[in-house]
Amino acid sequence: MTFHVPEHDLEALKRDHPDVAALFADDWLQYRKSDILPELTREAQAACDRINRIYFDDTAEAERLFRELVPAAGEGVDFRPPIRLDYGLGLRIGDRTFINMDFLVVGGGPISIGSDCLIGPRVSIYTPNHAIPAKPRLEGWQHNEDVTIGNNVWLGGNVVVCPGVTIGDDTIIGAGSVVTHDIPANTIAVGNPCHVIGEVPEDWTPEERAAAEG
Repeated sequence: MTFHVPEHDLEALKRDHPDVAALFADDWLQYRKSDILPELTREAQAACDRINRIYFDDTAEAERLFRELVPAAGEGVDFRPPIRLDYGLGLRIGDRTFINMDFLVVGGGPISIGSDCLIGPRVSIYTPNHAIPAKPRLEGWQHNEDVTIGNNVWLGGNVVVCPGVTIGDDTIIGAGSVVTHDIPANTIAVGNPCHVIGEVPEDWTPEERAAAEG
């Protein structure tokens, strides 16, 4: 029997379920008390489990399921298992982006990864922020902040992208970095917290290109 990811109309979900609307509006919500969010998470995680188990035996089927899970994935998106997503809805991945193994997205809401990106192994994207005061945190209040990654961005292995971050086009984030604030386009940034250390050159030098192209 063919496995299918349950189809959902995001606009209908936002209209009919206040918690889904809150998730995509960066409003406060109580995930564990929601009548719909844990169900959506279980569906996405079950799909990820299926994709991860069959990928090397039936790559075409795994890729079909991935596109059911992430309807906004562009043309030529290439990934390696395992992947772990809390939601497929709201995740946009641009054309020709490569996602290496152990990709983890915790939380939902709008998450945009541009075209031609290189996502290194064990990259994690987090969107939820829990309440800081003790009582509302105990009550389970959280809100999710959008994450935006531009085009032609390279995230090295073990990079963590925190809630609310925007990374500009053509930027490189060094391995092991924790990105806690926006990083501008055309920069090289590293560290915890991640900070800019240089600019990305537009092209190789003639000597570098000649050496690469033989």
